[in-house]
Amino acid sequence: MRLAYVDCFSGASGDMLLGACLDCGVPLKELRQALAGLPLTGYDLRSEQVRRGGLRATKVYVDLAGKEQPDRRLADILTLIDKSTLSQRVKDESRRVFQALAEAEAAVHGTTVESVHFHEVGAVDSIVDVVGTVAALERLGVARLECSPLTEGRGWVETAHGRLPVPVPATAQLIRGVPVHQVEAEGELLTPTGAALLVTLAGRFGPFPEMRAESVGYGAGSRELAGQPNVLRLFVGETEEAWLADEVVVLETNLDDTTGETIGHLSGLLLEEGALDVFLIPIQMKKQRPGVLLSVLAPPEKARPLEQIIFRHTGTFGIRWRRASRHVLAREHKVVETEFGPVRIKVGRLGSDVVVRAPEYEDCARLAQSKAVPLKSVYESAQAAARKLGAGGASPSSEEGSA
Repeated sequence: MRLAYVDCFSGASGDMLLGACLDCGVPLKELRQALAGLPLTGYDLRSEQVRRGGLRATKVYVDLAGKEQPDRRLADILTLIDKSTLSQRVKDESRRVFQALAEAEAAVHGTTVESVHFHEVGAVDSIVDVVGTVAALERLGVARLECSPLTEGRGWVETAHGRLPVPVPATAQLIRGVPVHQVEAEGELLTPTGAALLVTLAGRFGPFPEMRAESVGYGAGSRELAGQPNVLRLFVGETEEAWLADEVVVLETNLDDTTGETIGHLSGLLLEEGALDVFLIPIQMKKQRPGVLLSVLAPPEKARPLEQIIFRHTGTFGIRWRRASRHVLAREHKVVETEFGPVRIKVGRLGSDVVVRAPEYEDCARLAQSKAVPLKSVYESAQAAARKLGAGGASPSSEEGSA
């Protein structure tokens, strides 16, 4: 499996990540061609070799044509992405990054995601950094991204919202649940764009993985730092692991005074807000009370918001936390045609071998209702079509992921 590891010992920003991808071998011409599919004009993308603290690195520049750029909302940026000719994977992952940025901005400014006005991160250079990084990782063939613990500096930074402490509020919101440490360097080392890219795309934060590194790239930051090189290092290579590995947070609480209706409603809310799974186990509690053990599997960055939902909708006074490592199959979605209509198939791969082909329940249920046939009939038809995937005829609807 193709693996990339981000070593951000001097922080991370969108242009540093993009520079590191170019330094690992992505031709600038090919990146320009990919970004040309984005309906965004008035800029030129270039790169040059620079030195930071004695290390050679690639610095990326987005030169604007002089026209003032508008403040954009999330919907504006998502429209740009949707109208592009980028691959579906690049579209989906770019959307996720900007969604994470919008949620962070909305949280710190006390507004809604739809109302957030992007300033720095809505500018052309930030859009190019995000979409360009995702496109460059695809060009490198990366199936999985992992990252070192994040690094941040100290002090203050000037922004469109005035003078703010480091990490700036949006970055602080994004890095919840992720290992971070501060160094003595003054100023911002981890930008909101860099944090959003890594928190969204990385499947694990931790030490260097077991891999055979084939290329090492360095992306340069904009300034010199005292005592350390201001660069981000990217390793790209192969790993023998046939599965993907990541970390989840397990939230658990015992409930003995919450109605079944409330628990059912809560389970739906948790899944809508990003829980990976929600399950219930009957238990016997103190004073011989029958109760329910509520267990929630959450991505680390979603654990705090999901915890708040549990507190608000139950009578619990405490929630247990623990981190758990898990191995998951690389997965993708494909669409098959059945006698009842199209159905998405979730395909699970162990290395290069397909070991699971599972029809999506929602598609099968929708067709069963619209065609007035048993759900079992639609499901069996979809399974039969899924077994023929190896012979072609199915169109991919998304790329591999680890969630």
